[in-house]
Amino acid sequence: MDAIASEIFGRLEDGTPVERFVLSNDLGMVACVMTYGATLTDLIVPDRNGRGGDVVLGFDEFARYPTDSPYFGCIVGRVANRIAGARFTLDGAEYRLAANDGDSHLHGGQVGFDKVLWTAAAQADARGQAVRFTYRSPAGEEGYPGDLDVCVVYTLTADGALRLEYTASTNQPTLVNLTNHSYFNLACSGDALGHILTLHASRYTEPDAELTPTGRILPVAGTPLDFRRPAVVGGRIARLDIGGYDHNYVIDRAADELVLAAEVYEPGSGRAMDVFTTQPGIQLYSGNFLDGIVGKGGSVYQRHAGLCLETQHFPDAIHHPAFPSVVLRPGETYRQITEYRFSTR
Repeated sequence: MDAIASEIFGRLEDGTPVERFVLSNDLGMVACVMTYGATLTDLIVPDRNGRGGDVVLGFDEFARYPTDSPYFGCIVGRVANRIAGARFTLDGAEYRLAANDGDSHLHGGQVGFDKVLWTAAAQADARGQAVRFTYRSPAGEEGYPGDLDVCVVYTLTADGALRLEYTASTNQPTLVNLTNHSYFNLACSGDALGHILTLHASRYTEPDAELTPTGRILPVAGTPLDFRRPAVVGGRIARLDIGGYDHNYVIDRAADELVLAAEVYEPGSGRAMDVFTTQPGIQLYSGNFLDGIVGKGGSVYQRHAGLCLETQHFPDAIHHPAFPSVVLRPGETYRQITEYRFSTR
C-alpha cells in the first residue's frame, strides 16, 4: 500500500505546526484529517458518474477552524452533546463544568477535544490507509475528574468506508462519550433538505426547551421525527418549532455489535452513505444554526447546508439512570466503532 501523504496545514498562535494526513483509495476517495481536533477537513467521494466531490463542510485554510468553526468535522468530548445544569455528581462528589450553551455544558466545554492538538501517526491496517490520533486529557480539564487517554483511528477502507475506532481509559472514575461532528452534504453544494434519510430508530429521547432530555423515551410514530421509512429531510421540517432537527434517536438493535443506524441518499449525485455504529444513539442535526458562514471555495453555508449524524450515548445520560451509562472507571476500556460506508445508485 502506498505511503500516507502528510502536510503542514497551518500553525497555532504559538507557532506549533498543525499536521494534516491525506488518506486515499483506488475508488477515487480521499479523506483529509488534521491534528487540531482530530478533524476531518475533507472527504472526496465520487458521484454516479465518477466525478469526485467534497461531501463535508469546512474551511480551505486552518486559521478559520479555531475561530469560526461550529464543530466542523471534529472529535468532540469528553462528553458529546449536552449535560444539563453544567454539573454532575459521581460517586458522591459534585463536578462543575463550563455552561457554554445556555445553562448546559455542550460538547466538552470551552476547550473540548475539538480545540486541542492531538498526536498522530500513520498506522498499518489491512482494510486501508489509517491514521491513529491520541490525546491525554489531564484531570481537571474542563472540570472533569481523572486523566483520560483517548485514541481515535481513522481508516479509509479499500471498499469505500470511512471507519472511526474510538478507545479511552482513565485512572479515576469519569465520564466519556465521544463522537465525530461532520456536516455532510452529498450534493456538495446548496442545502441538504433534499437528501433522502432513513433512520433505523423507532424511539427518541424527548428534549426539553434547552434540548436536553426530559428522561422520557417516546415513539417516533406519528411525528415529524419518523424516518423509519425513507423520507426527504426537508419534507416535514417546518413542523418543528426549533428550526429543524436536533434530536437523539434510540437505535433499534438487539446487541452491541456494529449495526446499520442510518441511510442517506442524494438523488442528484447518486451518492449514498450508510452509517453503521456500535453506539446506542444517533443525533440528527440539520445545521439549524448555520448562518452564512463562508466555507470552502467561497461557499456560503446557510441554515441546513449540512446534515450531522452523530453516533453517541444519549445526551445528559449522567442525570438519567435508565439511559446507557457514560461512566468510565479505572480498569475499563471505552470502545466504539462508527463507519460511514459510501456507494452510488
